[in-house]
Amino acid sequence: MRATVIQFEATADKDHNIAAVRALITAAIAADRPDLVSLPEMWSCLGGDRAAKRAAAETLPPKATQAGPAYAFLAETARSHGIILHGGSIGELEGETLFNTSLVFGRDGTELARYRKIHLFDITTPSGAGYRESSLFGAGQQIAVASVPEACLGLSICYDLRFPELFLALRRQGAEVIFVPSAFTAETGRDHWEVLLRARAIETQCWVIAAATTGRHSDARGEPRATWGHSMIVDPWGMVRASLGDAPGFATGDIDLAQVARVRDAMPVLQHRRLA
Repeated sequence: MRATVIQFEATADKDHNIAAVRALITAAIAADRPDLVSLPEMWSCLGGDRAAKRAAAETLPPKATQAGPAYAFLAETARSHGIILHGGSIGELEGETLFNTSLVFGRDGTELARYRKIHLFDITTPSGAGYRESSLFGAGQQIAVASVPEACLGLSICYDLRFPELFLALRRQGAEVIFVPSAFTAETGRDHWEVLLRARAIETQCWVIAAATTGRHSDARGEPRATWGHSMIVDPWGMVRASLGDAPGFATGDIDLAQVARVRDAMPVLQHRRLA
């Protein structure tokens, strides 16, 4: 199975973002012919104030009377190209609550799984910059996996990367590939991004596919924010098999699912666990 990670500079303009992602997916398919494509966190609307985020959010099927633009784009892109499409994450509106929600679509455009981000990014960086994701978003409550003929796919989002117990739970649910769509800050990404991705791959003995945003945007108060980029694909032994720098683009790698079994058979860490 061939997998592609899409990286781009997201804005608060959903129409612009959809057009940019469409162009990158089209280019990636023409160049690399992947079976699976993965998008970053909140690719449909990154930055902007509370009103902009709510305006860009969508009520998802089956509760929606019709699919919103981002959801419809994802489903149609999967169907028209015949690919498995991991839609990164988009804003989901349920009643008055906004969620950061990840979606997976099958080759026929059918939604296979959705996941609401469990761990919300309420932190202060070493430079003193504050992030309070919980002031805008509700927290998810359930893990999610998607089954496709090739593999079992586990879902996570960005800050979830710092919580290995979530990744262990996904492994126990059968995950062989885990997505980590992200808008990792440049400040934390510089020191922690690759280290954590490789650690989660090694611990779970899964392929880790991490598509990320890059570049700059403005937060709700108009403060400048920078995301790290450096999207990558990591194998179950913790080796980086495909990666990008900080420029928009795409990277493709071959996902050898037989390697998952080989690594797990040689080092059966799940069987050896004693404390959890």
